[in-house]
Amino acid sequence: MIKVLFVCLGNICRSPMAEAIFQDMVNKAGLAEQIQVDSAGIGSWHVGEAAHAGTLDILKKNKINYNGRARQIERVDLDDFTYVLAMDKEVLQYILRSGTGAKANIALFLIYAKQAGLVNIDQVPDPYYDGTFDRAYSLIQRGCSALLHHIRHTDKV
Repeated sequence: MIKVLFVCLGNICRSPMAEAIFQDMVNKAGLAEQIQVDSAGIGSWHVGEAAHAGTLDILKKNKINYNGRARQIERVDLDDFTYVLAMDKEVLQYILRSGTGAKANIALFLIYAKQAGLVNIDQVPDPYYDGTFDRAYSLIQRGCSALLHHIRHTDKV
């Protein structure tokens, strides 16, 4: 079983969006029995809350369901998940500081999309501050597509 964890600051905007988009892609590819998807935040500010209205709106607009609740990343996640993917460099640094000796492949989320030439940036800007949920969706959709391609070819699912 391949396990993927998307991580952002509070787990209400970018990481739940990535979780929902990637889960939708996994389901449509018939890989739900082989790939498990989750999301978390590095902070505890929103634990237990639903995703941000902007995230839910853009997902609904694209006919993707999501009803998860925010949670904070735990050290055990870094050993339980195959991939732990950070939405930006600040989040990545937090995970790396917490993850000495971790088994997970810890990286920036957009690394696979950048390698595939689908994006030319390293980070998904946080729409919490500027409301750019459409831009975040576009970047995350491309990132999820590249990630699924990577997993299918590298992990042979």
